[in-house]
Amino acid sequence: MTALLGDEHEPMITDTLNAAIETACDSIAPNWPLDRMIAVNPYWSWIDRSFSEVAHHLAQFAGSPMAMPLDYYRERWENGTITHADLTQALASFKLAEGWDVAAATAALQGDDLPPTPAPLLCDMLDSQRHLNHEPAWCDTITHQIAQFCAAYFDQDQADWHPHSEVGLYQSWRDTLCHDHSVALLMKAAHIPHRATEMATTPREQIRQVLTLLDIAPEQWQDYLQAVIYRVSGWAAWCAYLKWQAQLSQQNDETLIDLLAIRLSWEWLVDDQARHSGSVWQRWQHRWHQHFQQYQPEAINRRLIWQRAHEISYQRQLSQAVTRPTLMRAHAPKVQAAFCIDVRSEVIRRHLEAQGEDIHTLGFAGFFGLPVSFTPLGTEIKRPQLPGLLAPSLTIGESVGCGEQDAKLAGQRQAALQRESGWSWFNTMPASTFTLVEALGVGYVGKLIKRALPLHGHSAKAPGLSTANAKQLRPILLAAPKQQVTLAENILKGMGLTTEFAPIVLLIGHGSESANNPHRAGLDCGACCGQTGEVNVRALAQLLNLSNVREGLAQRGIQIPGSTRFVAGLHNTTTEALSLYDTDVFDEQIQRTLATLQTQLDAPSLAARMERAPQLGLTHQSLHSIENRINRRANDWAQTRPEWGLVNNAAFIVAPRQRTRGIKLDGRTFLHEYHYEQDPDASGLAQIMTAPMIVTNWINMQYYASTVDHHRYGSGNKTLHNVVAGRLGVFEGNGGDLRIGLSRQSLHDGQQWRHEPLRLTVVIDAPEAAIESVMSRHPMVKQLVDNQWLYLARFDQHQLAFFDNGVWTVRDRT
Repeated sequence: MTALLGDEHEPMITDTLNAAIETACDSIAPNWPLDRMIAVNPYWSWIDRSFSEVAHHLAQFAGSPMAMPLDYYRERWENGTITHADLTQALASFKLAEGWDVAAATAALQGDDLPPTPAPLLCDMLDSQRHLNHEPAWCDTITHQIAQFCAAYFDQDQADWHPHSEVGLYQSWRDTLCHDHSVALLMKAAHIPHRATEMATTPREQIRQVLTLLDIAPEQWQDYLQAVIYRVSGWAAWCAYLKWQAQLSQQNDETLIDLLAIRLSWEWLVDDQARHSGSVWQRWQHRWHQHFQQYQPEAINRRLIWQRAHEISYQRQLSQAVTRPTLMRAHAPKVQAAFCIDVRSEVIRRHLEAQGEDIHTLGFAGFFGLPVSFTPLGTEIKRPQLPGLLAPSLTIGESVGCGEQDAKLAGQRQAALQRESGWSWFNTMPASTFTLVEALGVGYVGKLIKRALPLHGHSAKAPGLSTANAKQLRPILLAAPKQQVTLAENILKGMGLTTEFAPIVLLIGHGSESANNPHRAGLDCGACCGQTGEVNVRALAQLLNLSNVREGLAQRGIQIPGSTRFVAGLHNTTTEALSLYDTDVFDEQIQRTLATLQTQLDAPSLAARMERAPQLGLTHQSLHSIENRINRRANDWAQTRPEWGLVNNAAFIVAPRQRTRGIKLDGRTFLHEYHYEQDPDASGLAQIMTAPMIVTNWINMQYYASTVDHHRYGSGNKTLHNVVAGRLGVFEGNGGDLRIGLSRQSLHDGQQWRHEPLRLTVVIDAPEAAIESVMSRHPMVKQLVDNQWLYLARFDQHQLAFFDNGVWTVRDRT
């Protein structure tokens, strides 16, 4: 890696450097903060390359596996989940399976299966000569120092002191390190503070300087910087989020480059500058080259082959389920219920439809097409209520319908929030946890007891307002009349609901319920940016009930009967309860109808609880006992698994509900309503494949990555979590890298993995020409399909045709 720098090569070197920096930074996907936690595909930056190619890259540079250990597949082979036909199909479709056959693949299950290791850095060589049972490791110490500094730098919610954030992350870190002797004393490296003064003042120049001083050749810069940034991938994901948000606002953010410069600088700070034979640097160079020379792609390929076979085994079962003949519905609907496409909705929808043929459900993205942020009354908060891929263009506010009363409630909320914030200084003082109760008196003890006990009857609260006052508020969409009509038209078309309206149309958002759970937003609606869907459905129901909106829709060919009422509701995915909102705005007759309907909604809730009870370990108990136990789980501070979330998600079906009605899909399938006959130009299909399909891919890949590589893409043991800076993420313990993804308890029951990591299978009911036209017009969609970040299939009469290597193929379902 001898560096070649000279004045005559300066322009070329600068271009090479910038390209290497951009490549390293672009390899990191963003991670949203805890209060807006949405699922993210951590491999998102790599979708322009094939899944298998990225698997080899990450194995070599990050030591990251993209499939399970072989014993996972061996168990499924031996119990018959993966069949001989599945394996044969996998070998036939896997491009890197040359030289493999069934005998070789099954023999590989009995062979060695060593996990991949990351590309070595200089600090690894230093640790290899330390007594790590008695001395701290350089790699761990470096990560801890960076993590603690980043936590303080980015903290806007907890800390009273912050590093100099106005000068940027890198320069603030550099200035601090010049005066910080903690690492120097811990690691007995007194030279570090003085050497820190020699660092460049800008991150790009510092990166250039370190690459030069470490004698790394320009042709190696890209690989080397990638290996470096992977060592702090958690904080890198946070910096990538800042970049993502800046780009949504047509701005730029280079904090990720600052972080790269910081981690790279540590490699130079620990370098003893010796270059003689036998030096640490020379041994590192030898080990770096050896690492890549000894890499064995077969070790990764055999895992990928079995992963493919596992996915084909699921696709075979899915095909058997969804291609049976279905009966066309004969009953005009009395109730229509639109649910989020979330896999948890599949269970409750199935049980709701079982109540009668005149109850019809459909699936739609949980933000219900509203490109909005939410600003609670009396605050300046702008909380996104839409997918993280999008930027809000409209606002939802709150009102009781009276300006004077709104002003009064706004004042009450502001005063209450100021009183509460007045104690925040106390919470940050040393030993405050030991004196807070004494300061506040016995009354606070009661609050602690209430919060610690697994009580029933959790009620939704609006910060700063009493429950009674909060109930008076209604979400109000702030939009001009023409905007309202256009928005309503697009939403109804997107839902496939433009004719045959039922007297009652339910708009059902969803939200979870848990206590003492920093990741609770990850159990809410991903399409609502980690919030519940309450605000969206309430605002939309109000919008669709407005007479001027209906008049405008009628002029555009959508006739909503005068007797139709849109009613907002919420599905509590933890307790399975279905509740309705704002029923008091209707006349007495409608209120009586809704009161009867609310009683009918209890039956599907009960059935859904019974179906999920075994997954929660609640068996051989009465119906009443199960309901009580589930309610207690939702409010128990000690409960690490209030619900299983989207565990086992595996498919996304874009089709009329009639294709899947009555089929038990085990809560593994996202369901989106779509009628290709109503979409002659495939514009509606394009919206689905470029938005909801991307969201489902992100969800699917978050669960996938958190399982196959929990060390890097999972957040570890939640009983050890400490929240960082109020909301940024969590540490597992008191430091280390920022942990991203899902906790182990969200994926594993203590005995086995509850999530089967399978790439998403998307099944679309549309002609192949329509599907292929969307792919041809949207490169991102084509990349996801062609590079096998998801699988694509379509209904072909009473069978599925799969898109394999550019060809539609009907497989044997047996």
